[in-house]
Amino acid sequence: MGKREYSRAELRKKISVYAESLDIEKDDIEDMLSELEKDSWLSDKRFTEQFIFSRKNKFGIKKIAHELRTKGVNDLIISHAIDSIRSEEFSLAQKIWEKKFKGLPIDNQEKVKQIRFLQGRGIDPFIIQKILSGKSFEYI
Repeated sequence: MGKREYSRAELRKKISVYAESLDIEKDDIEDMLSELEKDSWLSDKRFTEQFIFSRKNKFGIKKIAHELRTKGVNDLIISHAIDSIRSEEFSLAQKIWEKKFKGLPIDNQEKVKQIRFLQGRGIDPFIIQKILSGKSFEYI
């Protein structure tokens, strides 16, 4: 468990797999998780910050937020953490695009390919439009 942070829901799921064979009640699991949170060994906020840091150079805000929701993180924690990188959203998306493509699309087929790639990475359509128009974010 020491290699990375876990959300409360992830850890509950991991423990629950073994709980039945060890005769551990669900209430005991919740008490244990609460104790871990109280002692700062477990933190959804810290997990979210670490998760965003590890994903922000590969994925857009929408995809990161979706993945955090699937990991059981509270929407309020997600929105606060996402707000911390919102100002970087355009530059991060542009780096993702530049890493994959050599330049602006030369025809419609190439444009569709680039749009599909960026959408799959969870990048906002408005940002995709700005990137593929060749304009910088300041012109918005």
